[in-house]
Amino acid sequence: MGALVAATVLAVPGTSWAATGVPPAQPLVKDLHTNSKACAAGKDARAYVAAAPQLGAVLYDPDGGQVSGEFEVWWTDPGGAEQRRTYTTTPKLSGSPFTLQLPSDIPPDTVVSWHVRAKDGQTASPWSSAGEEGTACEFVYDDVSPEKATITSPDYPRSSDVFWVDGVGVYGHFTMDSPSDDVVTYVYDFIRGPHGTVQADQPGGAVTIPYLPVSPGPETLTVRAVDRAGRSSGQSTYDFNVKSGHAPVAQWELDDAAGSRSAVAAAGTDARAGAGVTFGGEAPAGTGLTATAHLNGGHQAFLTPDAPAADTSGTFAFGAWVRPGRTDQDMAVLSQNTDGSTGVALALRSREAGPVWSFTVGDREVSGGVPETGEWAHVLGLYDAETGQAQLFVNGRATGTKVRTAPAQASGAFRIGQAHGLRPWKGDIGDVRAYDRVVVPDEADRLGHRKPTLLGHWSLETAPDAASPEQNGGQPLTLGGGAVIHRGPDGSCLPELDPDCPDVPYALQGDGDLRLDGRTAYAATRQPVVDTADSFTIAAVVRLADAEPDHPMTVLSQAGEHTDAFKVRYQPSRHAWQLVMPVKDETGAAETVVSQFETADGGEGQGHRLAVVYDDASDTIRLYLDGMAGDAETAGFANGWHSGGPLQVGRGLTADGWGEYLHGAVDEVQAYSGALRDRDITGLGLGTDPCLCS
Repeated sequence: MGALVAATVLAVPGTSWAATGVPPAQPLVKDLHTNSKACAAGKDARAYVAAAPQLGAVLYDPDGGQVSGEFEVWWTDPGGAEQRRTYTTTPKLSGSPFTLQLPSDIPPDTVVSWHVRAKDGQTASPWSSAGEEGTACEFVYDDVSPEKATITSPDYPRSSDVFWVDGVGVYGHFTMDSPSDDVVTYVYDFIRGPHGTVQADQPGGAVTIPYLPVSPGPETLTVRAVDRAGRSSGQSTYDFNVKSGHAPVAQWELDDAAGSRSAVAAAGTDARAGAGVTFGGEAPAGTGLTATAHLNGGHQAFLTPDAPAADTSGTFAFGAWVRPGRTDQDMAVLSQNTDGSTGVALALRSREAGPVWSFTVGDREVSGGVPETGEWAHVLGLYDAETGQAQLFVNGRATGTKVRTAPAQASGAFRIGQAHGLRPWKGDIGDVRAYDRVVVPDEADRLGHRKPTLLGHWSLETAPDAASPEQNGGQPLTLGGGAVIHRGPDGSCLPELDPDCPDVPYALQGDGDLRLDGRTAYAATRQPVVDTADSFTIAAVVRLADAEPDHPMTVLSQAGEHTDAFKVRYQPSRHAWQLVMPVKDETGAAETVVSQFETADGGEGQGHRLAVVYDDASDTIRLYLDGMAGDAETAGFANGWHSGGPLQVGRGLTADGWGEYLHGAVDEVQAYSGALRDRDITGLGLGTDPCLCS
């Protein structure tokens, strides 16, 4: 017989062991557990435990006195004989939890049953297994871990068998199987994601998971098999190599010569052009495109290869650069029809709440984004047959809500600028693409990205004739009001070694920086630098001279006739850097303000790298501090307006004229047309221009 395992709760002094002759209550099955697993019986329900079994119960006495627990455990040994053991705990107060650690000689891989009853020293409750509400609990003690899983994939063979396999955006399937017949789940982890747990349909069954590569390169899948008791196998490893995503199955850049009557296909079949199409139009800046096609909105405003562009019964994506000539009517961008109706359509929809971009697959639609007349946007619709979901990307960002829909089975001709039930496109279209795979988010971002252009980089190292040159020969920053270029030590001597060597402070970056007195000093260009009606990025390194500034101080601004289109300033009353953008060029106009909270420098340290981004495509503004910005530092800003004033460093326009003069140092002023991305911002202010790589 096993040894008794006694509880350690002591009796409360003065409490009787058996207050009356009323028996304790029958233990409830819901209050019983084995190693924290609920009481259950039967092949598929009983508990499987990996550690030496511990039984638990909550026992009650109607009298409120003390009770002990009597546990009975039984099983059938290999010879067919029943084995029973009984264990009794020390008394505890009614309603207390009771636990019993069974001895180590409980046989493994054997169905063990147990029940419990409460005893008050005089009478005993019924066993927990008694009556219609009762049942005996069962468990199996498993002391052996499962064997490792095998991993196979017909789509992505091991790198030792096939070195590179296609590729990003193409689903593969991986099957995991363990020789152990009690494995119920597999824990998997792709090094670059995803990771998770998948359950087998039955113990010992294999499982298959889908995998979508989102970036090229070597990849490793690790798997552990887990049995019913929670025991884990050793780790299995599977190495494979993923190619870059394959090219579109159809593509028309639409950069054909003026007067052409067809569009040459970069992939797929040339597309004939209707009479409402003219080539040689303006291309969106920063995209690498050289020209686009203009569609006049008439019935002949279309292009078509007279064949499907992609098989829409599986995974596919359609996308293009588009610039609408109007937004007050529904217009087709791209479509592929089926049986006289539109199976798939990418379109502009005019709604009561305002125009939106739309992607329709069958009878389901996902919509989002805000089309603007005369403004370029990249629009891409994706249908993922693996998930059964349609998704829309606008300017490289997922928008709207994914919708679940059936495949479209659209076998009709692909059409650019036309769709069944929609008006023809009026506006410009370029770089039309069709894919037979998933376009992953990074690819969508690259397709919809307009590479910013450097407009000016002022390193503020020197100022011959009171003008600090722009690095690439652009307009200089002219110093005024007593502004000076401070030069750091020239390296000819070391103050710590030579007492006669002057102790000259270092510049913020490089050999020099701009010093401003907070009263009249500033620097400015002769003409505007950024077009504040379109996307722009501007940045600088700044250090405040005061620990407690006594007035707001503007670092960068560019004004219209009545107010600044933007200003970057320090607001001492809030201990915050701020990006301030008025909604219109009017004195007292409402302002959108984004803040980053930070105490003033007091002339110490390397200062801060500030950057602001206005993204006209997403209608947002963002303020970065030392390369960082989050949701709290981002705000909506629907319509930037053009400012004709020059770029100002160290002052801003106020109701009383120029003011908010900066007391401190400024360095590394950089300005771009276009919205830099987070990864590009991190390099600003470090003395070099970011790569702006796609």
